[in-house]
Amino acid sequence: MSRRVLSEIFNKLEGILIVLDSELSTALVATCESDKLDFKRAFDPGSVAEWLELIKDIVAFANSGGGIVTIGADDDGTPVQAALMNVLAIDPADVTNKIYKYTDRHFHNFEFRRCQKDGADICAVLVGPVEVPLVFTHPGTYAVDMAKQKTAFSAGTVYCRHGAKSEPGNSDDLRTFIEKRLEAIKRSWLDGIAKVVEAPSGTRIAVLPADMQETADANATPIRVVDDPTAPAYRAIPVDQTHPYRQKEVVQQVNVRLTGRAAINAHHIFCIRRVYNIDQEPTFCYTQRHATPKYSDEFVDWIVARFERNDDFFEDARRRFVQLRQGQLTQRLQANPGHEAVQTNRLGATSDSRGG
Repeated sequence: MSRRVLSEIFNKLEGILIVLDSELSTALVATCESDKLDFKRAFDPGSVAEWLELIKDIVAFANSGGGIVTIGADDDGTPVQAALMNVLAIDPADVTNKIYKYTDRHFHNFEFRRCQKDGADICAVLVGPVEVPLVFTHPGTYAVDMAKQKTAFSAGTVYCRHGAKSEPGNSDDLRTFIEKRLEAIKRSWLDGIAKVVEAPSGTRIAVLPADMQETADANATPIRVVDDPTAPAYRAIPVDQTHPYRQKEVVQQVNVRLTGRAAINAHHIFCIRRVYNIDQEPTFCYTQRHATPKYSDEFVDWIVARFERNDDFFEDARRRFVQLRQGQLTQRLQANPGHEAVQTNRLGATSDSRGG
């Protein structure tokens, strides 16, 4: 994930959660569900069915401009004294990964928060909006019993909130989404115009590309690198955050994600790096002199996504790596056959002498 994308995520999350904070106070006194609020008595992180229903509600709220799911409240909002320890311990990255599994999109605009209502603990899941609707690309199906299955959502559907329900969207939902997005763009433009108008005399206004990159071009726009998370253009993010893994840790992460389906080793990752030229892809790999390369969560996600599309992905990478090496050797032989012949003869002589 690029620094620009990370910066945008952090800034948007901060802004949207401020808005949701005001809605949370209203949700905690509400006595019925709505297009902005859903009650759940409990949530079992070990249940596939309950995960799929929660994912459906999160996606529906995101597509409808945001909302709140409260866990530990009855249909009328009354706290039910549910056990919330396992719910509050859920890693947000696991939620993002599960949403990605069914939408092929990384969605981070949510927060699990412990709250108090009538002296009892409840968990509020604050969900922010998306700029582009989340579409389910894979069906969410789970077993009801040994002979029956239920589908929480189907592939190709866009879920939205219709009153107190999460349901497939229609043309009215899409029109509302577009209107909200246009209004947000309009506000953004007006805010930018206001900043220019209100800027002090002598202020320099520069139009910069969305993704800033270092260059030796003398005509490039100079910038100042800062570590301020509110900076609008470019800021330095520690490599340990953007690319936290060494190769052996990538192996561990992938094996955890694919538990029960596949087990890989360092050689698989090495073959993938060479076949797909991963070390030249800055989103996946950070290289520096006199240090081992570091890899990102996006690289792990990419590997898992490839395997989910093709069960033979790892073996295919190994076969392609062998073919690549053979092709490189053939090119060297063709470019300098005499030198390779001498090397081969020397190896043969050495082998013979050792054998004698």
